[in-house]
Amino acid sequence: MAPLAIAETSETPNVLMDKAQGKFQITGKSIIDNASTFYQPVVDWLKDYAKDPNAETVISFKFEYLNIESSKSVLDLLTVLEKIKGATVIWYFNEEDEDMEEIGEELAELVTIPFKFEIYS
Repeated sequence: MAPLAIAETSETPNVLMDKAQGKFQITGKSIIDNASTFYQPVVDWLKDYAKDPNAETVISFKFEYLNIESSKSVLDLLTVLEKIKGATVIWYFNEEDEDMEEIGEELAELVTIPFKFEIYS
């Protein structure tokens, strides 16, 4: 399965989905008005990956900023991840960024995937 890599811009996050290396991460800012269009290739990739996933899938999110439209799309990703056995989310947030911590907590309540919260500074 070919990796999915999307380079970061000033409004979109860096995305890396790599089954062979076991790296699944989304980092940066997500301040996109048409977030569903941006995240659709990631959703499609995860749906394909779900057909034959690794034994363990740890996906990390490390957002500097996430707008409401983007958080809806992240929830769509998490909904796909719910169907993957052994999936875990690591939600990174800056210790001074209560909003990003709260967004992660709210998303964690909406899905059945285990969430781990990690602080970075």
